[in-house]
Amino acid sequence: MSTLSSVVNDPVTREGNVFRGTNRHKGRKVFITPENSTMQHLCYARILLDKSHSEAQFGNGNQETALICLAGEAHVEAAGQTFTLSEHDSAYIPRDSSIRIRTDSGVDIAEFAADVAEKYPLQIVRYSDVKDDKSLHFSAGGPATTRDLNILIGKNVQAGRLLAGLTISEPGNWTSWPPHEHGAMLEEMYVYTHMPPPGFGVQFVYTDTKEPELATIVRDGDAVLMPRGYHPNVAAPGHRIGFLWAMAAHREKEDRQFGVVNVQPEFSQAGSGLEASRK
Repeated sequence: MSTLSSVVNDPVTREGNVFRGTNRHKGRKVFITPENSTMQHLCYARILLDKSHSEAQFGNGNQETALICLAGEAHVEAAGQTFTLSEHDSAYIPRDSSIRIRTDSGVDIAEFAADVAEKYPLQIVRYSDVKDDKSLHFSAGGPATTRDLNILIGKNVQAGRLLAGLTISEPGNWTSWPPHEHGAMLEEMYVYTHMPPPGFGVQFVYTDTKEPELATIVRDGDAVLMPRGYHPNVAAPGHRIGFLWAMAAHREKEDRQFGVVNVQPEFSQAGSGLEASRK
């Protein structure tokens, strides 16, 4: 990309990188696009349906779409197929699709999307299959950094730009530790979940290792963007920090690689902690 050097080297700005309370509505609401944020490709919407607002329908145009079911159950029609998603199941939906989602009781779905040139097949990812694959579901970190990592849309899915998954820490622990970055290949966002009140965390995003450009409290439903830079976070004592992470490759297919990171040199002695994903 012609802008790649600026993507890597420009400082992270405070404005445009924090979106609060994205789980406080009914229906489908688009929160993050390249037009209103620092993302170049990655988009995020949240779909919250119940008996009073039981259906959402939309087209994804030139974007591939990943749906991750956080709670409840949804019936989905897309790309000529009909299927059901339950808690922590995911679906990859190709570009140029009409998508209909409905529920009989209630459902909470995170929707991530990114523009692509090619069309890849629809794929359904059952969480039970993810849990059985040690390169998709594993414990990372050590004392004070242990977390449960789930790669939902990764090497198990054929796609152009999108990668996505779910990480949940042990109470009071750090995650994304040691600090790492991958701005030359992938932009990223975290959407915080599984953090009931009064739990909270603190998220850092920085290119300057001596003075973080962004340090902010995060709670359930908040989203923070990482166009570049190191991005560790920490949970409040006695509480877990949980988040969906979604990434979009700058170069379609070529840069779509999970676990290829640059660790902050001061903390690089033990590796990235993501080595299991490369097996």
